[in-house]
Amino acid sequence: MAETANAPLTGPAIRPRWRVTQLRRAGSRTHRGAVLDWFLIGLLVLMTLVALAAPLLAPDDPIQPVGMMKLPPGSEGHLLGTDSIGRDALSRILLGLRTSWLLSIVVTATGLVIGTIVGLVAGMFGGWVDTLLMRLTDIFLALPSMLVAVAVAAALGNGLFNTFLAVSVVWWPYYARIIRGEIRALVARPHVEAARMAGVGWLRIMRKHLLPGAVPTAIITASLDIGNVVLVLASLSFLGLGQPAPAPELGADTSREMAEILDAWWVPVIPGAVVMLLNLISNLAGDAVRNRLANRR
Repeated sequence: MAETANAPLTGPAIRPRWRVTQLRRAGSRTHRGAVLDWFLIGLLVLMTLVALAAPLLAPDDPIQPVGMMKLPPGSEGHLLGTDSIGRDALSRILLGLRTSWLLSIVVTATGLVIGTIVGLVAGMFGGWVDTLLMRLTDIFLALPSMLVAVAVAAALGNGLFNTFLAVSVVWWPYYARIIRGEIRALVARPHVEAARMAGVGWLRIMRKHLLPGAVPTAIITASLDIGNVVLVLASLSFLGLGQPAPAPELGADTSREMAEILDAWWVPVIPGAVVMLLNLISNLAGDAVRNRLANRR
């Protein structure tokens, strides 16, 4: 008995401690991941607030020259310098960020609404309705979206609203396809079938059973998609299909100042870097939104 009592703890006796340690480490990693996710989501919200407050945050008039031409960053009170005609670069970037970021949110929301309606109707009713709507969606998906957006923007002419229409025309089919797949999976579930057998109307089934199940996927897709819309809008403005000069726009400012890249590199490079930053923040925040929604399920 004494030998048994004094025997070292080996084998199965120490496994519970090891498991507790592993669980604590896993919990610590989960906590750090949650903190990082909320930080990224907060960064997305902060970017939106900066875009909304851009006219108040801009130190100078973004249209009128306010100093010497091609001042480097930090010179004479200009944090990001001045452009080729003496306009404050920071003011133009803030107003350009406002246009690109807010317009990308509006385009994404519009595509999400249109795509959700099309996907919901197609997935809910099936049959010839599903076939007709999905073939229409396939036609739009088969077309090169960037070329279609360029063609529509060129046909409509320069302007913020025309740019919005040009991108919105090609953006909804992605959401329609995704939402349709989610709705078809939900319609096949027993509780939806039971509701139909009980005589519950389609509108009530849609509101109570289908939309709540499809909304998380739609939110995740939209949050990941904002950065892509920013790139498309910047590309259109880079090609001269955005707002007419001298309106501040990130892609257009990069395009207009490319001739100055050797003499004043910061003038075309910083707006392009801001576009990259917006895309990066959007993608990281989209991943964070996906993680948070996945953990809630």
